[in-house]
Amino acid sequence: SRSATGHRSMWQSQAAVAKDFVGDFILGADTIVIAGDEILGKPRDEADAVRMLRLLSGTAHQVLTAVCLISPGGAKENVRSEITRVHMNGLSEAEIAAYIATLEPMDKAGAYAIQGIASKWIFKIEGDYSNVVGLPVALVYQMLREAGALEAA
Repeated sequence: SRSATGHRSMWQSQAAVAKDFVGDFILGADTIVIAGDEILGKPRDEADAVRMLRLLSGTAHQVLTAVCLISPGGAKENVRSEITRVHMNGLSEAEIAAYIATLEPMDKAGAYAIQGIASKWIFKIEGDYSNVVGLPVALVYQMLREAGALEAA
């Protein structure tokens, strides 16, 4: 699971980057999966990936991505989030083992990639698909437009 310390260090890293690129917009994002009352980040190892996939199997869960946009010079920090509800079919132990053997889940929050092999198990989403992939594109676009980083097309 992801700790508050993990999120804090991401924002600190983003602030450090902003100091090196004073004239630029800096965008950072981090995604977690929420299953019941448990927060799932990236699996620590294969056993953790198995645990996560068993937990998500046959259930609906939420994918939350936090996005932070820092304006040039660090004058303004805009933090928002997007939540998408994802419904996953039940997985057999053999399916879980075969999926983990591909290594695809090892660097993904919740131990699955909706845009990859795991797409065959997702039968419904409520919300933004790109959020589940890891970056809520429509939200980021809106934030950039509001900040004056993009002109209306």
